[in-house]
Amino acid sequence: MGASLSGISSDPDGDNALSKPRLGDIPESCVASVLMYLDPPEICSLARLNRAFRGASSADFIWESKLPENYRVIVDKVLEEPKVLNLGKKEIYARLCRPNSFDGGTKEIWLDKRTGGVCLSISSKALMITGIDDRRYWNHISTEESRFHTVAYLQQIWWFEVDGELEFPFPAGTYSVFFRVQLGKSTKRLGRRVCNPEHVHGWDIKPVHFQLTTSDGQRVVSQCHVDNPGNWIHYHMGDFVVGNPDASTKIKFSMTQIDCTHTKGGLCVDCVLIYPSGVGKLINSLS
Repeated sequence: MGASLSGISSDPDGDNALSKPRLGDIPESCVASVLMYLDPPEICSLARLNRAFRGASSADFIWESKLPENYRVIVDKVLEEPKVLNLGKKEIYARLCRPNSFDGGTKEIWLDKRTGGVCLSISSKALMITGIDDRRYWNHISTEESRFHTVAYLQQIWWFEVDGELEFPFPAGTYSVFFRVQLGKSTKRLGRRVCNPEHVHGWDIKPVHFQLTTSDGQRVVSQCHVDNPGNWIHYHMGDFVVGNPDASTKIKFSMTQIDCTHTKGGLCVDCVLIYPSGVGKLINSLS
């Protein structure tokens, strides 16, 4: 009898094997309830397991929980396509994770794929740069190293000042603001990246000053020396906090070095970046 029972338990094709539960037996509603607590990349990975997980991974309530709380306002402002809101929430999330340009192509917004946080980039062409129209001081140069395919290049100037502002319906949270700049002009030679430091001077004498203010009275001031020629650096201006996602927040920011006792030059200004603070800390650690 013992031999008979042993044979049944070891038979992979027997009734006992058929009674074992499988992943595909889990109801989609249960799978979806679990997926809601995972990050979007994890959800997409699990969707490849089987049909039940694939179906559950498209549930609207999952992706609505990943979208910014005011995503409808953001879609109206940036995409200007009301029909996008008729799509499934997963499709809306995927659409917002792609770079979406607005304001004549001088700004971009996208969602961080892992957290769903709102990220923004402001081109140098959308900034107010002292002397930008005088070719003796500044030039716009084309480059593949910018998401906008162009940067402002400073040859030499006494009064360095770059200002900008943005009004946007940020979701509630804390945001970090960065200037992305590089000392030296990078080009490609024989397929290799090289950086020309010809005009680089004056940045080691005095630090640059950063200032960040918001429409609700927040203000951050900082300073540092610009260094590390040949590398794009994200200089952290400061953070600001958004408490009310139903109202637009206006921020103003600047980068200056206005000590006219010496000239400075050889600087590329790419853009200003705004990240949720968690993403910003990662960016800052990599700079």
